[in-house]
Amino acid sequence: MTKKTFNAKTWKNMLAYSEPFFKRAERVIVGFSGGADSVCLLHFLRHLSQKKHFEIWALHVNHGLREQAAADEKFCRAFAKKWGIGFISKKKAVRALAKKLDLSIEHAARKARYEALAEAAKQVGATKVALGHHLDDQAETFLLNMLRGTRAEGLCGIPPRRALNKNVEIVRPLLCITRAEVEEYLQENHLSFVTDQTNFDDIYTRNWVRHELLPLLQTKQPQIRQHLAGMAVQLTEKLQKKAQK
Repeated sequence: MTKKTFNAKTWKNMLAYSEPFFKRAERVIVGFSGGADSVCLLHFLRHLSQKKHFEIWALHVNHGLREQAAADEKFCRAFAKKWGIGFISKKKAVRALAKKLDLSIEHAARKARYEALAEAAKQVGATKVALGHHLDDQAETFLLNMLRGTRAEGLCGIPPRRALNKNVEIVRPLLCITRAEVEEYLQENHLSFVTDQTNFDDIYTRNWVRHELLPLLQTKQPQIRQHLAGMAVQLTEKLQKKAQK
């Protein structure tokens, strides 16, 4: 994608989709792992925050699960400092939490992240939490829930916005773009990121959906990600209308 095409398509799409999420003078916590998605999100919201005059803080959660955790945190701290963004780090004992609550490591890590987000929002008085889920994540979630067996609500996928608690709302500004477009954003802006090697381990069902199932479906339907994400949105709208009757 050329720079002209990127600006006309991806950048324009990101701005139009994201601007309604944020208000002037509010504070926003941005989940920041240092991975490609979160680097794209934080860099983009830095630009948007200057345009719409709101404040952003980067939150990094150290789960203590991988040898490179300390290096990841160091990268995130340096990235935030370079771009003049407030930085918060929190350590969570995920293995202990998983054992205590009889959860998988994956579910315990998710619970720990959302606890950390709520803590950070309260710490700085933020009313929004921004997360870096994108359109591919939406498609993967649709398929993952279908494989596991779910009611219609489960096929609604990842909501663009929902309440974290009574004071804080979660928003997902990147749901309008694909993983490929995230990568193009990083290349266009010459941004580096860290890679979590567990993302390549197909022992996790989501990784198998990402690396095996979606590419297989794509051979028959190149727009499968967009179609699945669109179905999730349509189903959400239908269920909402039904609930209002």
